[in-house]
Amino acid sequence: MSNTLTDQLFAQLSGAPLQQISQQLGLDQAQTTGAVGAALPLLLGVLGRNAGQPQGAEALFGALQKDFSGAGDLGGLLGAVLGGAQSRQTNGAGILGHVLGSQQPRAEAALGQATGLGGDKAGQLLKILAPIVLAFLAKQVFQGPAGNARSAPSAGLLGSILGQEQQQVRQQGGLGGGLLGAVLDQDGDGQLGLGDLLKIGGGLLGGKR
Repeated sequence: MSNTLTDQLFAQLSGAPLQQISQQLGLDQAQTTGAVGAALPLLLGVLGRNAGQPQGAEALFGALQKDFSGAGDLGGLLGAVLGGAQSRQTNGAGILGHVLGSQQPRAEAALGQATGLGGDKAGQLLKILAPIVLAFLAKQVFQGPAGNARSAPSAGLLGSILGQEQQQVRQQGGLGGGLLGAVLDQDGDGQLGLGDLLKIGGGLLGGKR
């Protein structure tokens, strides 16, 4: 049984939360499940990349500590996000802008094409999921299981668990790993292009992530 952060968070969103997201986006449950299964490793993988940059882990740790260390359960936060509540915790657009930066249009287009959602709905989905991902990460670092490890909560601990997650996302491949490669490979070195990604994703949507 896989113990990746992606799989843990996906399991927590299964059931009622996925139904709520489906209704918000006007999609059927199977399409939403496939899209969320692709978007979560993309977001966590990009966060892992960011945390591996100079000062990246410190900046993310500070944001989690300030805005998400006391976050309640994920279901409550999702309800606030879907209900349009205005706070730093629920500002999916702002969070996404910080997480993806100039890569945001590329990420939305890649997710939209690979899942069939289109860029607009893919962008909406990423904005819904971004606060959920950060709240989940904060729980890992400040409340456990990572927070219960030998190391006290720190930027180093956060960077370590995110770095490991990014590596696992890439190793597992599938649609999520393909998306991550397509979004992060901006230097044109030919490692993975969007055309390759679409071939990968064509047979995977609705199947195993």
